[in-house]
Amino acid sequence: MRRQNFKTLFSFINIKNYHEYLAENADGCAIAVDYYLQKIEAKKDLNAFLEVYANEAKERAKFLDAERRAGKSLGKMHGVIVALKDVICYKSHSVSASSHILENFTSVYNATAVAKLLEEGAIIIGRNNCDEFAMGSSNENSAFGAVKNAIDETRVPGGSSGGSAVAVQAGMCMISLGSDTGGSVRQPADFCGIVGLKPTYGRVSRYGLIAYASSFDQIGVFAKTIEDAALTLETIAGADDFDSTASLQEVPAYSTQINSKSKKYKIAYFKEALHHPALDKEIASFVTSFMDDLQEAGHEITAIDFDLLNYIVPVYYVLTTAEASSNLSRFDGVKYGHRAALTNNDDLTELYKKSRSEGFGKEVQRRIILGTFVLSAGYYDAYFTKAQQVRKLLSNKAKQIFEQYDAIIMPTVPTPAFKIGEKSNDPIEMFLADIYTVFANLVGVPAISIPLFKHSNGMPFGLQVLTSHHNEVSLLSVSQQMMQLKK
Repeated sequence: MRRQNFKTLFSFINIKNYHEYLAENADGCAIAVDYYLQKIEAKKDLNAFLEVYANEAKERAKFLDAERRAGKSLGKMHGVIVALKDVICYKSHSVSASSHILENFTSVYNATAVAKLLEEGAIIIGRNNCDEFAMGSSNENSAFGAVKNAIDETRVPGGSSGGSAVAVQAGMCMISLGSDTGGSVRQPADFCGIVGLKPTYGRVSRYGLIAYASSFDQIGVFAKTIEDAALTLETIAGADDFDSTASLQEVPAYSTQINSKSKKYKIAYFKEALHHPALDKEIASFVTSFMDDLQEAGHEITAIDFDLLNYIVPVYYVLTTAEASSNLSRFDGVKYGHRAALTNNDDLTELYKKSRSEGFGKEVQRRIILGTFVLSAGYYDAYFTKAQQVRKLLSNKAKQIFEQYDAIIMPTVPTPAFKIGEKSNDPIEMFLADIYTVFANLVGVPAISIPLFKHSNGMPFGLQVLTSHHNEVSLLSVSQQMMQLKK
């Protein structure tokens, strides 16, 4: 295939369109890999990739092209160029959680999501930078430097999956996988103007995902279209013998069930969310106006009371830091990972202290200390137990809402992407950036951020949609209608 066809190829609308191109071009996968490698090199200053698998991706592309020429049946993700957040294991490849404590660690197995992508013909092109151990809302906490937003390099891309978001935003891959513990897929998708999907907790196996907070973590998808997010979810979702929390429910054919334009939905929004003092006035205005558009299109929009909004962030940080304290205790300088140099007078306790102090960054240390505190004797009941009780209230509230409504809509974040360094010295302000996203993780429902709007400062921002457990079909369908309504 001649190089002048690059522009034709990469104006593709979605994966389906790309596959139509491959059907007519014998070496299309090889051309695709070469194109994306050029894009990655041209945009390396964004710091979205920690490692690029150039030679491996080229060989994989040649193999896939040969399979296609031989007339073999092709997988759902045949030739699709995918990048992985640096917390998702890929066998025989480095995975560091963007931390010095795991800087030289090589995975000995594939995450289930990665294995499923490879089985369906995907090409893994590299691993993406992220906030260390997925702890952050700006991608400034990586041990390997901040990621820059491709639209304005003075601004953050969001976190913790900022590198994965920028990789899709800047056209350095077709799809990327991130992880979402409290908004770490949806918030960077919002800041970068792309689609960010967090499935139901357990819809995608967590096997091979480096844990931050195990009852919150979920692998999610970055894409430029709803169709591509749906196809990727269809590929990676499902039961897994290696993860007892993975859902046993059958995986719907999401990619073929999202095209119903006629269905009208009953949609709720939280009055307290739309009138919260932290919400940027422009964002509030755009969301309010869009709700009017939805009503004109025949959807039912209802304001409901949600008096627990201001409890969400405290509950989230009590519980996630507690789980992080437990999960990250394994990184002690003994089993694997960074080990500090010791003097003759140092004992085992000193080895632990030095290794963890040198290996973990300040934000990770902060959250481990917070989590250890809330789990400690005398404080467990006052903080951890109380937070679990509020989480139960939130779950009950969500169940009641989804018995009456098909979906909830709200802003994804309270402000558009902020400047690099703007909130680095104020962890409380950074935590509050998660006020709209953590609810979905606390109650385990699926949620998505869809790119609909543009702020007067030139930055994109989106709308967040939530549906009931395992109802990704409705989530994707209503989101598709919203995207089409905005065109």
